[in-house]
Amino acid sequence: MPITHPHDCLPSLETGRDADAILYTEGDDLYAAMIDSIAIARHGVGLESYLFADDEVGRRFADALVERAAAGVRVRLLLDAEGSRSRWSKRLARHLGDSGVEVRRFRPWRWGRLRRYWRRSHRKLLVVDGEVAYLGGFNIHRESSRMFYGGQRWRDTHVCLRGPLARQAAACFAAFWRRELDWEPRESASPGSVLMPNQTRACLRRLRCSYRTLFAEARRSIQIATPYFVPDHRTQHGLVEAARRGVKVSLLVPRKSDVPITRWAARAAYANLLAAGVRIYEYLPRMFHAKTAVIDGNRATIGTANMDYRSFLLNYELNLITRDEPLCRQLQDQFEQDLTESAEITRQVWEQRKWQEYFFETIGWLGRKWL
Repeated sequence: MPITHPHDCLPSLETGRDADAILYTEGDDLYAAMIDSIAIARHGVGLESYLFADDEVGRRFADALVERAAAGVRVRLLLDAEGSRSRWSKRLARHLGDSGVEVRRFRPWRWGRLRRYWRRSHRKLLVVDGEVAYLGGFNIHRESSRMFYGGQRWRDTHVCLRGPLARQAAACFAAFWRRELDWEPRESASPGSVLMPNQTRACLRRLRCSYRTLFAEARRSIQIATPYFVPDHRTQHGLVEAARRGVKVSLLVPRKSDVPITRWAARAAYANLLAAGVRIYEYLPRMFHAKTAVIDGNRATIGTANMDYRSFLLNYELNLITRDEPLCRQLQDQFEQDLTESAEITRQVWEQRKWQEYFFETIGWLGRKWL
C-alpha cells in the first residue's frame, strides 16, 4: 500500500511468500554466493558496505568487481569512510579505480563538518542487475569467515532477495548513490515485504517508529537479536509494555563484544527490562553481530540496524520488514537455536553482580547517545 502519511511508518503488509528469499548465517557461504552473483552480472553491480577490509575477503570481492568492470559492466562501490578507515587501503582503492570500478567513500573527514560526519552509512547491500539483492549484518572482512578467521568467526545473518524486492533494492541503491538520502519505497514490493530505510521524506526516525509499532501489535512473542543494545527510553517502554501485557519478550545479545562500552550501556538497561518480565540471554561462543526481530512468529525484520541510538537516530540504515512465512519461520528457528548456546541473565543473578559492574554500566549509559 502507498505510504503517504507521516505516521504510516509501518505499512500494512499482507501475509505473503517471497519464495526466492534465502537466509545466510555463515560468512563463507554468503561471500561465495555474492561473488557468484557478481560474476554473472550483465548490466550493473552496486555494493555498499560499512566496512570493506583490505584482507583475504576484501581482495576476493575486489577481484570479482574488477573482472566485471573489465567486461563492460558498470560497477559501483560505496563504502563508509569511517567504518572502513582503518581497514581500507590506498593500494586497493587504486586497484579498483584503475580497473574501472567507481569507488566512493561516504562522508570522509572534513574540517567544519563534524555534525555531518557523525552520521554514518551503516548499510550493507549488494544489488546485481536489479534481479538479486543481498542485505543484512555482514561486512566485507575476514572476521566473518571460518576459512580465514576460524571457529571464532562472527555470528551474523544476511538474506538474499530476488524479484520485486531486488528491484526495490536496486532503486534504493541508485537513489543513495545519487545522494538522495531520504529515499523511500512508495509501496510494498511484494505482498508481504517492504524495504525500510531509517530516514525518509515522511519520517526522520522511521525504523524506530516501525519497531514500536511491531512491539505494540505483538500478542504472543517478541524475539530480538542485536549485537549492540542501547535502547532509547521509548524503545525500552515498548518492550516493557509488551511484557506486562503477557507477551513473551526475549532479547539476545553478545557476552563478547568488539566495543566493550556498548556492552556496559546495554547492561545498564537490564534491570528495568528484567523487572517487567523480559528474558535476556547472552550469546557465549563468539562475537554476535546478527540484527533480527521476529514478532508472533509471523512478522520479522532483518537488516543493518542495531537497536541503539546510532542506528535509530543517526546512521543511515536499511532493513527488510516482512510477513513472508518461510523466512519468518527460519529466523525464529535460528533465534531458538542461538539460545541453546546462550546463558540467561535472571533477575536474581543480576541483582547479585559485583559493585564494579555498576560503575562500568553507569559510564556506558552516560555515553549511550555517542556509541
